[in-house]
Amino acid sequence: MSNSYKDDLESIRQLMDRSVKFISLSGLSGILAGIYALAGAGLAYSSLQYKSVVDYRTNSVQHPAVVQKLIVIAAVVLIASLATGFLLTIRKSKRQGIKINLANTKRLAINLAIPLVAGGIFILILLSKGHYGVVAPASLIFYGLALINASPNLYEEVRYLGYCEIVVGLIAAYFSGWGLLFWAIGFGGLHVVYGAAMYRKYDA
Repeated sequence: MSNSYKDDLESIRQLMDRSVKFISLSGLSGILAGIYALAGAGLAYSSLQYKSVVDYRTNSVQHPAVVQKLIVIAAVVLIASLATGFLLTIRKSKRQGIKINLANTKRLAINLAIPLVAGGIFILILLSKGHYGVVAPASLIFYGLALINASPNLYEEVRYLGYCEIVVGLIAAYFSGWGLLFWAIGFGGLHVVYGAAMYRKYDA
């Protein structure tokens, strides 16, 4: 095989690799997702009426109206994060002239969706049974698993973000009652740190 042919194949491979990796959490979208999560945690904190950051009031969490409000807040944070990531990805791909590969994108979406959907159903079961204390740990752990499952098609840093999310989720499971604090650390703090690192490495 000639060197020219090898170079052409390598160029095609790199182009395809770049096209699918564009839908990784970019630096800016990661930072914004973290900010959305921190804002959501702040709203949840005010809804739960904690006496302090580490205070745990079971009655306030189990009140149906409060639980419903927390679900709405989490849903808004998720939708805002996904929409921001999608819009920034489209803008960046147009600016750099890279076409996103639909087949790879579909495979990536499936890899992400399997743990996320399973986790979402599991969390709904927990809520229906009144096990509110393990909802935050479960969401962190399943989110981490989703990132790891999809990481072969993404930047290597995504896998490490997934590992960190799982660790934070397990710690949250051990310190029962501090779920909101660890939720803010996992979805807020880790995303801001990840986003800043990714922005410095790939976007700056």
